[in-house]
Amino acid sequence: MIEEGKALLIRRGAPPLEGEWSIPGGALEVGETLEQGVRRELSEETGLDVRVLELIEAFGRMLRDAEGRVQYHYVILDYLCERISGTAKAASDVLDFIWAREEELPSFSLTPTVIRVLRKALEMARHRAISSASLPHKPRPESL
Repeated sequence: MIEEGKALLIRRGAPPLEGEWSIPGGALEVGETLEQGVRRELSEETGLDVRVLELIEAFGRMLRDAEGRVQYHYVILDYLCERISGTAKAASDVLDFIWAREEELPSFSLTPTVIRVLRKALEMARHRAISSASLPHKPRPESL
């Protein structure tokens, strides 16, 4: 979620990555579409109702235990979203949230992948804003 040139970060309250800053998200429920899952997870974790705009990036991630055994194996799809309604809050399994500027991202101990995805998202959001600002606007009909 990008808004006004800032990325929404959450501090996770449950494994994996408990206590660490990351991007909102989670697992799909059975029968749920990707868009439904994105919207539900953002609502559950942040209280925001969002519109899913476009895919930022897809990648795989494995988290291993001390012996090198895979504990978690994820296929992650990150989407650019815009707020429809709601006020951001830490909800569900989230301890805290923050809106961070691009230059602040390294201070949150994010993984290199998360920083890369957020930088792409910020660039995509800037491009969308420039593109929509350059569209011709239809004149409004005058009131009678």
